[in-house]
Amino acid sequence: MEITVLLFASVAEAAGARRLQLPIEHGDTVATVRDRLLAERPALARFAPNLLYALDEEYVDTAAPVHAGATLALIPPVSGG
Repeated sequence: MEITVLLFASVAEAAGARRLQLPIEHGDTVATVRDRLLAERPALARFAPNLLYALDEEYVDTAAPVHAGATLALIPPVSGG
């Protein structure tokens, strides 16, 4: 069972990819998937405190359950004028 993780802007640059496939386990949440990703790609840890998460194109918090085949987007804060 896998999910697709989409990475944007500076997070994608730090990861060296805009899209990843990650295995999931029964009972996974956004937080457990994020933590597994950070363990695999420690360069992303600096972004973790400020990330927003969207699961299947809807904003969610880190307690949201993740199901097989889902798409999880990690969205860094943006600024501009």
